[in-house]
Amino acid sequence: MSGKSLGIGIIGTGNISSAYLKAILGKDGLSGFPVLNVKALADVRPEAAQARANEFGLAAKSIEALLADPEIQLVINLTIPRAHVDLGLKCLFAGKHVYSEKPFGITFEEGQTLLNAAKKAGLRIGSAPDTFLGGSHQQARAVIDSGALGTIIGGTAYFQCPGHESWHPDPAFYYDIGGGPMLDMGPYYITDLVNLLGPVERVVGMSSRLRNERTITSAPKNGQKMPVLVDTHVTGSLGFASGAIVQVAMSFDVAAQKHVPLEIYGTEQTLIVPDPNFFGGEVELRKRGRDETWTNVAVEQPYADGNYRSLGVADMAQAILDNRPHRANGDLALHVLEVMEAFEISARENRTVFIKTPVERPEPLASSLTNGRLG
Repeated sequence: MSGKSLGIGIIGTGNISSAYLKAILGKDGLSGFPVLNVKALADVRPEAAQARANEFGLAAKSIEALLADPEIQLVINLTIPRAHVDLGLKCLFAGKHVYSEKPFGITFEEGQTLLNAAKKAGLRIGSAPDTFLGGSHQQARAVIDSGALGTIIGGTAYFQCPGHESWHPDPAFYYDIGGGPMLDMGPYYITDLVNLLGPVERVVGMSSRLRNERTITSAPKNGQKMPVLVDTHVTGSLGFASGAIVQVAMSFDVAAQKHVPLEIYGTEQTLIVPDPNFFGGEVELRKRGRDETWTNVAVEQPYADGNYRSLGVADMAQAILDNRPHRANGDLALHVLEVMEAFEISARENRTVFIKTPVERPEPLASSLTNGRLG
């Protein structure tokens, strides 16, 4: 570990920026990431950037001034999905490394453009989600890597809810182009599955959009109508290069469900993996046989005790300083984006879609830890 830090700028100061800043600065009992030295915040709404800066004792700048600041080496892009690629390209052209919120882009072509631009510029590109680096998911990865499950047969991945209009203050973007359950929640599940099982080889999908308009029931826009421009119930199967087959369902239409988020099936044991939208949670195992019971796996990996949004950025910054690969990288994000888009193509064209992007499972986080922590 170098013990140095990287100058960080954050563009986009909406809801998620608070979680990033709490994790970076070590608020609410989190350990913080000294490798990330936040220099400034910016937003298309200057008043929003100033309010968030005041909340955390930081500086606010215009987007242009932030991108021109020579002390900022890496920009965290927390804008809405439609803006991820355009802003990412501006950051790269300004000579900055970029870490983006998910999804990597709203189309595979967009994401490919961003990744190609980063490689051409010799700059790093990274993307959320980074929850697969959380302690519980790394512990689940260790169980799989130990061979305890036997041969991996497949699994299930379920996120199904009634939608976000009942709680989010401004939910329209969830139903706009670039939204929907697959692009919104799919990154967490598919990224974690690649972490656990390796690359996806093929996708078969079906989807529906049974409402073209929905009503907001949360404040402050209670009663307002919003158009639905994307499919809101997406199901199908992932065929992994390893031979495993995983059933997937992502929905904003389901009143309630009783499925666990992720199950991995082996010939010897079944593994329950906690919600990939979080860093922690219970990891459970059950052996084959009628009389066996579920047992908890002790989570011995770090970053399972809170909301560490920015862990992937910290790993990326440390990787830049140490000249090693970072884990929540552009190749992984583009692979996941291609897989998510493949559900739409498969549903529309009624065919199996074969995935072309190569990707390697990220190295376990433990290999870059000192005294059990990053940097």
